[in-house]
Amino acid sequence: MEVLSHMRVIEIGSSAAASYCARLFADFGADVQKVEPPVGDGLRRSAPLTPGGQSAWFAFLNFNKSSIIIDANDPDAITRLTKLIEDCDVLVDGRDVDAAECPSIDVAAIRKRRPELIHLGVSWFGQEGPYAGFAATDSAVRALAGLVKLVGPLEGPPLQAPDFQTGIVAGLWGFIAAASSTLAKQRGGAGRSWSLNTFESSLVLTEYLMCEAFVRGDVMQRLGINRFWPSFPVGIYDTKQGWLGVTLQTPAQWLAFCDMLGLSELSNDPALLSGEDRLQHMDQIDLQFAPQLKTRTAQEWFAEGLKRKIPIVPLPEIADLLEDSEKKARGAIVPIFMSNEQGLTAGSMQRLTLTPPRRGGRVPAPGEQQVRSNTRRHLSNSGAQSSGSIDADRQPLHGMRVIDFSMGWAGPLCTRTLADLGADVIKIEAIQYPDWFRGVDRRPDYVDAEMYERRARFSILNRNKRGITLDLKRPKGHALAKRLIAGADVVVDNYSVDVLSKLGLGYDELRTLNPRLVMMSMSAFGANSVHRDCRAYGSTLEQGSGLPGVIGSPDGPPLMSHTAFGDPIGGLNGCAAVLVALLHVHSTGQGQFIDLAQIECMMPFVAPWMTVQSIGGTPPIRYGNRHPQFVPHGCFRCAGEDSWIVVAATDSEMWHRLALLIGRPDWAKDDSLKSTEARRGIESAIEMEIAGWTLSRDADTAMSELQSAKVAAGVARLPIDLLKDPHLRSRAYLQEVERAFIGLHPQPSMPIREGGGPHSIRTAAPTLGQHNREILSELLGLSESEIAELAREGIIGTKMLSERELAESNSVSSDCKIEPTL
Repeated sequence: MEVLSHMRVIEIGSSAAASYCARLFADFGADVQKVEPPVGDGLRRSAPLTPGGQSAWFAFLNFNKSSIIIDANDPDAITRLTKLIEDCDVLVDGRDVDAAECPSIDVAAIRKRRPELIHLGVSWFGQEGPYAGFAATDSAVRALAGLVKLVGPLEGPPLQAPDFQTGIVAGLWGFIAAASSTLAKQRGGAGRSWSLNTFESSLVLTEYLMCEAFVRGDVMQRLGINRFWPSFPVGIYDTKQGWLGVTLQTPAQWLAFCDMLGLSELSNDPALLSGEDRLQHMDQIDLQFAPQLKTRTAQEWFAEGLKRKIPIVPLPEIADLLEDSEKKARGAIVPIFMSNEQGLTAGSMQRLTLTPPRRGGRVPAPGEQQVRSNTRRHLSNSGAQSSGSIDADRQPLHGMRVIDFSMGWAGPLCTRTLADLGADVIKIEAIQYPDWFRGVDRRPDYVDAEMYERRARFSILNRNKRGITLDLKRPKGHALAKRLIAGADVVVDNYSVDVLSKLGLGYDELRTLNPRLVMMSMSAFGANSVHRDCRAYGSTLEQGSGLPGVIGSPDGPPLMSHTAFGDPIGGLNGCAAVLVALLHVHSTGQGQFIDLAQIECMMPFVAPWMTVQSIGGTPPIRYGNRHPQFVPHGCFRCAGEDSWIVVAATDSEMWHRLALLIGRPDWAKDDSLKSTEARRGIESAIEMEIAGWTLSRDADTAMSELQSAKVAAGVARLPIDLLKDPHLRSRAYLQEVERAFIGLHPQPSMPIREGGGPHSIRTAAPTLGQHNREILSELLGLSESEIAELAREGIIGTKMLSERELAESNSVSSDCKIEPTL
């Protein structure tokens, strides 16, 4: 029986985020009933379309669901819909994005009758704040979230990715909210009601840069095609055959790359050792890199990079993905059936090994029911009072314990989210190898000044956790880690494949101690991948996902859309996977291993093009800032230096209002221009008129006028702008947190809310080894003298070791180096 086969989920309204959230339930066997109007969900008409005229985007979001048609004009419509909702476990509600002719129902009244019902309401911007009620598109939201302005040519305009990002990110957040609530209900709690807005959900991609801007000021600007602050090179290069993704972060990687290319004059220059220093010499470095890289193919360079542990990867085209036998075998690419067409799409990325997700499925026609073999039952909340009000204020994961071996961004975001939801997360570092987000500089001045405690990026990703240091390569440290794990629910790591196994802390060893244990490895390519030893960062994952090949101008190079896109996406998928595994544990008592390949987590962003090309053989069209469905759609310059705004007309009514606003009543009156294709015939002329109108206004004034006319628009913000964004301020999205060495600083809230305000941040990120004594004494029962002995031996500590001290420490330890993959 599938993990969630006992559940029923009802999806109403038309929202990509709601649809993806519900699809994640369907992936693991839930009976998902999608409510549609007689004409079908509007997303059924979203481009790109298959050769048979079906939406590949809708197909990706909705396979393995059933469809129920409810006509709002039917006198029994409200009664029918109410009965459906009263008989479900989770209601995913996208009506605030698009009501899709859904009959008006009183969800609060239904929840009063059925307090165990879990409700997730999705909107673009939330119910309150200056942006509430804004007309929106995926691109307008990303512009406001700081995800557009830093991408593209130096002179502009900024370049946007296609419209398949915010729905996936917000859908993951929605699933995390609903799945954690399901777990809480199984453990004796009541149902919960969550609100989720797409704008704040997207900020998980920006929050690292926001907080770096708080510390460093206005240092981030658009640097040009495939160039991103704070390091260089992080980009895409042409080779003799194919494109190559390159990410060089550490001095060792830089030196190895220069050696591989035979550029000793670069490696010998001390002014180029750090990534930030290299940013000052980008053009000169590229002039030397480019000719050398064209002497060999991308695959040949990749093979060389593997030998030298350099994070480089060939860029696949969509056709390459469709032929990738490894991804098909792992279920990252699955068959999909639509009416009379069959193709391929992205499967579930939550790779649970004991209870795997479904591998493909059928997209329902309007009104079509999928056959279910499993008997449905309501979720039990054993031990709950009849009112369902046990510990109503308790966070969903209260009482769960997580042992966190992760470093950097992806793993710590996963465990931070579990901590934000109430889990007791114990972060294990070592004074020999602290989390590399604290910094990798081991020079005495850096270490003596405790600069590793002053990193904002570490602080935002490790709040609400407790921290302990253990040298896992020493017998005592290893034994203490095993004792902690024996009493835990979850272990998460993002080290290189096999590191924990070599330390005697692999899943096969740990499950004998704790059969209920859920253990997740968050490697770059997967534990059994032929590329398992490839070094990778979040940028590497985007480069290797196929996404750059569908972004940018038709005659331009493949284009990255983020400095480290794969990191937060991997973190959210990891959190979702852990929650599914915990649901299985509660039902059966069985733990399991999760083999999360973070590169696969990026594949949903290219899923529509995979489907179209798998059916018709046509490679994707790159539209630049234009759109396959909306005309006009673009990024336009406003008054002021490097000031831009995204504008789109999503239907004929919005086009009419836009034409009037920019002073073209003749266009507004021209009935022939109601057609998108007719407008495409004069698209350049329309764009020139919009550009003339926006150039005479500053960006915020232009957005205000456009939104007053209910035209979708969003200012292209920088991350630093978000620190004073009026909408985020009105919603208390940024919380002020006090921490040693940093002081008062802003922290982003979770975008999922119960009630009006955000979940409060309980504690700041731990300093190195801050909770050694607390954890060792309270959880493991060690005496003060035993703890003091551990400190004398260097097994625990509160100070990072310098390079010299590390060499001395390694002389008494094994040669197993702790390295994260990301």
